[in-house]
Amino acid sequence: METNLFETAQTFRFEAKVEYSEGGIVSKRVIDRPTGNVSLFAFDKGQRLSEHKAPFDAMVQVVEGQAEIVIDSVPHIVRSGESIIMPANVTHAVNAVEKFKMVLTMIKG
Repeated sequence: METNLFETAQTFRFEAKVEYSEGGIVSKRVIDRPTGNVSLFAFDKGQRLSEHKAPFDAMVQVVEGQAEIVIDSVPHIVRSGESIIMPANVTHAVNAVEKFKMVLTMIKG
């Protein structure tokens, strides 16, 4: 996955800062700090992040399209403009039911 930090003190639209890659997932790092990070993703239809756990809370904000976010085996459809929090130490996964872009914010405790 690609890693880029965004410039500060400039306005931007998340959906315009990342392009889709056919059959893939593109990731760009927006902010990276010891206390957490913010990343921007573009998923092609059918792509996924398999089930895993993280030791800290993570918030997904869908900025284009829609995704299926599975938390503790429960699927949630999250559409453009909607967000969901994946709690720490709980199994979760991300599935692209269609092309979509999301912002992932992780806060370390």
